[in-house]
Order: sequence, then structure tokens, then C-alpha cells
Amino acid sequence: MSMEFHNAVLALYPNTANIDHPTETIPATVKDRDGNVIDIDMDAVEAEIARQQPQVKLDALRAERNQRLANTDWWASSDLTMTAAQTAYRQALRDITDTYTSLDDVVWPEEPNE
Repeated sequence: MSMEFHNAVLALYPNTANIDHPTETIPATVKDRDGNVIDIDMDAVEAEIARQQPQVKLDALRAERNQRLANTDWWASSDLTMTAAQTAYRQALRDITDTYTSLDDVVWPEEPNE
């Protein structure tokens, strides 16, 4: 929860300079740029985390897609000609976010052996 918590606090309290993340027994301590403790609303933070969750999942999907594209960039070298299957595979990767929104539900296209 630490990165999600951090991003939510920064979204809600833009003057934040320091965040000590909460534990099971110690609440979060958030300080502004002057070192003053900010009284944060944990319900608002949890709501912000939930609001950001779809974008976080889509970003993770895009990162994995981009890595898969990078792994096949060599197919598109100027001294090589991609096969139709390779071209179709790379296009399917580019289009993956038209259909899927997270790594939880994505079905990746099969990488060609050619």
C-alpha cells in the first residue's frame, strides 16, 4: 500500500513534503514543506486510492506491453523484413489497451516463432 498511499496523499495534499507510512499500530505522519504535521483524512486517502486504481492498473498493462514491444524491436531493423505474423503480433500488442484495462484480465497475443 505504500506507493498507492504516497500517491493518494500527494494528490489530496499537494503541499506535502514528507510522508511516514502507516503501520498496523502507528498512523501515518504527513508533514508540509514547513515541517508542520498535516491532519490527513484516511477515508479520503482510501477513496483516492480507489479512484486511482484503474489508472494504476492500465499503466502496469502499458508497461508490460511496451516491454513486449521492445523485446521485438529488432524485428523491425532496417536490414530485416518482418513477416506478416510478426507485424500482426506487434500491432496486436499496440492495440491491447483497446480491449483490456489491466494485467488481471489481459490475454496476450501469441508471439510468432518466425
